[in-house]
Amino acid sequence: MGAQLRVYKRRIQAVTATKKITKAMEMIAASRIVKAQRKVAASMPYATELTRAVTAVATGSSAKHPLTTEAEAPTRAAVLLVTSDRGLAGGYSSNAIKAAERLRERLAAEGKEVDTYIVGRKGVAYYGFRERKVEEFWTGFTDNPAYSDAKRIAAPLIEAIQKETAAGGVDELHIVFTEFVSMMTQNAVDDRMLPLSLDEVAEESTRKGEILPLFEFEPSAEDVLDALLPRYVESRIYNALLQAAASEHAARRRAMKSATDNAGDLIKSLSRLANAARQAEITQEISEIVGGASALADATAGSDK
Repeated sequence: MGAQLRVYKRRIQAVTATKKITKAMEMIAASRIVKAQRKVAASMPYATELTRAVTAVATGSSAKHPLTTEAEAPTRAAVLLVTSDRGLAGGYSSNAIKAAERLRERLAAEGKEVDTYIVGRKGVAYYGFRERKVEEFWTGFTDNPAYSDAKRIAAPLIEAIQKETAAGGVDELHIVFTEFVSMMTQNAVDDRMLPLSLDEVAEESTRKGEILPLFEFEPSAEDVLDALLPRYVESRIYNALLQAAASEHAARRRAMKSATDNAGDLIKSLSRLANAARQAEITQEISEIVGGASALADATAGSDK
């Protein structure tokens, strides 16, 4: 019985140590969410106004440009998948990967080949384990991305969209990331970055009661679009990275809170079992003492006779 009690005590100590770690990770993730949210909010106005500027230029000219012009028969698409570098975040990365798989199947059904680009070690590990081809990948910054990271990611994607398909280029750019809705809700979404859908942007502006600005192009609309292309792609990727980082922290905080609560419940359960084992041990000792005393009394009574 004593050995069983020692086992329970060791398990309680181990679970208590785990609970301290998960609680600390929960608090760290919670503290980082606020900072990540502020970055998302700060990046939104620039991305919104840049999209409106691109739309205004495109609608005000007849220039054909990869930023706004649909290919007549698109045959190749690039997909950028944003996952995390670290685990312990529940289904954060797996949900993004599933969304990318659904997008891949949809593009394949449309007769398009897919070039995959990945951000985060989890996505790289997933594709590496399945021996799937990845054009390029980036790791080491998913929980705190900088604009320089977005520029590094955007460079090969911009190069691909500007090339002819026959020369290894692509007709479309898609991004899959986790959109931050609230502390409790984060949704894995896929979004087409290029070509920009002018009808959708115009419809969104009309719904919000906004009027697209009018511009004069100097020296030409094509040159303006050439200048806006890298900035547009970089801003969209940067905003997606920031939303993904906020979602990762929120998912990790929720996962660590669940782990902490489960550890607390397990400690209570083990404590009850340990108390029951201790009580049984005490009861057994008392029974042995009473039995020994009774035997001694019987022996004494027998010798008196």
